[in-house]
Amino acid sequence: MKNIKTNIWLPVILLPVWYIIYHNLQPVTNKLIDSVFGMTKGAHLTEALRFFVFEFPKVLMLLTLIIFFVGIIRTYFTPERTRKALEGKKTFTGNVMASALGIVTPFCSCSAIPLFLGFVESGVPLGVTFSFLISSPMINEVAVVLLYGMFGWKVAVIYVGTGLAIAIIAGWVIGLLKLEKWVEPWVYETHPGNNGEEEEKISFGNRISLGYDAIKDIVGKVWIYVALGIAVGAGAHGYVPEDFMAVLMGKSASYSVPLSILIGIPLYSNAAGIVPIVSVLIEKGASLGTALAFMMAVIGLSLPEMIILRKVLKLPLIFTFIGVVATGIMLVGFIFNMIF
Repeated sequence: MKNIKTNIWLPVILLPVWYIIYHNLQPVTNKLIDSVFGMTKGAHLTEALRFFVFEFPKVLMLLTLIIFFVGIIRTYFTPERTRKALEGKKTFTGNVMASALGIVTPFCSCSAIPLFLGFVESGVPLGVTFSFLISSPMINEVAVVLLYGMFGWKVAVIYVGTGLAIAIIAGWVIGLLKLEKWVEPWVYETHPGNNGEEEEKISFGNRISLGYDAIKDIVGKVWIYVALGIAVGAGAHGYVPEDFMAVLMGKSASYSVPLSILIGIPLYSNAAGIVPIVSVLIEKGASLGTALAFMMAVIGLSLPEMIILRKVLKLPLIFTFIGVVATGIMLVGFIFNMIF
């Protein structure tokens, strides 16, 4: 009981400390680089180091805060509850629900097959299943936190909104095409459903403990990708000339959006590694729409996920999936290049 009470009150105590540290990162960084290290302002190495020293702790602090709260929310959305919520849902309504649930439900490439099998066995339509499989890796808390940290809420909200639209529409289109014949036959013969046991009830104190566990698990796994991504971004920030990317990824290049998608699809990175690089691409002249299209292609159409899904899907369905999602991403890129 004492530990549960501590778990509940500890976030209340730590939040003001987090706020003070977070809002003083920039002046502390400047003091460290300019006064303590005595580095020359404007020099390539100085600005690259300033970028890394400021962005790395900022992003980790944002990740810690958001993952804690999302970790608590996720305790209410287990895979079994998600399947039950989507079971028997009709086209489009199911696509909307699946896309929304994908945001708060843990998912990675390694869990693609168990989730797919569970959804199919529960009677979830194929198109609805794909809406979930698209939104879950593409729109996760790591991507949202990093986008907010690098660009602010406006870009983060745009990314979430457009990602949801792609997941909903792509899943809806796949459902309309009636592509069940391209699912491997053994999938429909498998019955991995639940064992009939009721889910254990979790107290709020224990949910907070699971929030702490989420921090240890997720931040413990992605911090190295954050460091590498920000290191690459810092190098480009300090050494790459202004407007360098405008020729390839700027608004004036009509081919920039499809080119960025073609480059992004075979690449593999999670949000932690790609967002800092996208930030510098924009800084060096890439347009917002092109940069977001590149990021969505890397995260939403990762090569490892396609390889894993090949075990349950035939190639025509995989290529259809890639084509539909890539078309949606391309439209988003063109629209935002026209607006911004």
